[in-house]
Amino acid sequence: MSTPGELEPVARESTAALIANQLRSAIMYGSLAPGDQLGETDLAGRLGVSRGPLREAMQRLVQEGLLRSERHRGLFVTELTPDDVRDVYTARLAVERSACELIMRGNRGEALARLTAALAALVTAGRTGDRVAMSDADQEFHQTLVSCSGNTRLERMAQTLLVETRMCLTVMQEAYPEPGELVEEHQKLVDAISDGDEELLLRLIESHMLETIERINHPGDGGAGPSPVTAE
Repeated sequence: MSTPGELEPVARESTAALIANQLRSAIMYGSLAPGDQLGETDLAGRLGVSRGPLREAMQRLVQEGLLRSERHRGLFVTELTPDDVRDVYTARLAVERSACELIMRGNRGEALARLTAALAALVTAGRTGDRVAMSDADQEFHQTLVSCSGNTRLERMAQTLLVETRMCLTVMQEAYPEPGELVEEHQKLVDAISDGDEELLLRLIESHMLETIERINHPGDGGAGPSPVTAE
């Protein structure tokens, strides 16, 4: 056990981890779009890295499901179909429902403070009318929700699922709720935690996820056609 004030080695992320973070962000925001092929030589040049850590980083994203490998062709950014979207949100429901249960049995005061701050950021984003800013604040709220559970494994699961959620950006923008509606949905979650109403909280998080699936898969067109979900 270290002595208070004693200097210790500083943890540093590996080059592969840093590259993976950049690629993950590029996929989230559509710089690397669904279906895009990743060329090692091109990416190594753009990132200014050698191909060894780049390959390691790309394999991490293959394991996360953000990239797919095709024999004799290479690596491609995963394309999400409506069925994939449903799977992502079903998995998110399982993770966030568990997180909500842990919050209600843990330090609700700390969770309320953190979620209230996240909600305020969502309100601010809503006032701008910027859909991308709203999506960022929306996802930050849900990341905070899972983080408040204190379960690091749930946090890791949520991170990958939220990246996949962001890959649905274009369709989400077409079907995204109005700022006031979005804020109200999240305010109800915070209020349920404040009131200690676990049954209501779990019911709200379930309806939040299921209604989002409907918004994304049926954005006002009657749900015609199982076309891939793409990002901007």
